[in-house]
Amino acid sequence: MDNALKKTVLRLFTYGLYAATTKQGDDVGVMTVNWLTQCSFDPPLLALAVEADSHSRQVIEASGTFALNLYESGQRELAGSLGRTFRKHPEKITEVAWQPGPATGSPLLENALGWVECKVTSSLPTGDHILFVAEVVEAGLNREGVPLTLKETGFKYAG
Repeated sequence: MDNALKKTVLRLFTYGLYAATTKQGDDVGVMTVNWLTQCSFDPPLLALAVEADSHSRQVIEASGTFALNLYESGQRELAGSLGRTFRKHPEKITEVAWQPGPATGSPLLENALGWVECKVTSSLPTGDHILFVAEVVEAGLNREGVPLTLKETGFKYAG
C-alpha cells in the first residue's frame, strides 16, 4: 500500500472536533478528540476512540464517565491548546473556565457550544486506541453556532 496516498485519502474523511473531559476525584483529564460517532438511538450511545497511552484514557477507565464539549468554529487555538499532551501540559484544564457536569462531574467547558455527559457501557482495544461506547445521560446547549471541524483547523490526524 502507498502510505502517503492512504494518509491523503483518510484525511478526506470529515470529522468534528471536541474536548473530551473526565474527572475522578482530583484527577482531571481533558483532550481534543475527533474520532467520535453516534452508534445507537435507543439508548443514545456514542463511540469514542482514545489513544491508549493517554492520561485521559486512564481517568475515563477509573471514573467510567466522560463529557464531550463541542468546539465552535473559530476555536482552533483552544482545540490545539487542549490537544497538547498531559505529560508536557498537566495544567491545561486550568486555562479554561468549566463547571462539573450534573450527571458525571466531568468538566463542562463554559465556552463550548454544547455538551453531553456519558457513562461508559463497554470498551474495546482497537490498535493504538481504546474504543469506548457510552450512553448519553445528560446534555446541554450553551448557545447556537457552527461546530469546528478538523478541516477548518488544518490539523492532520490520520494514519
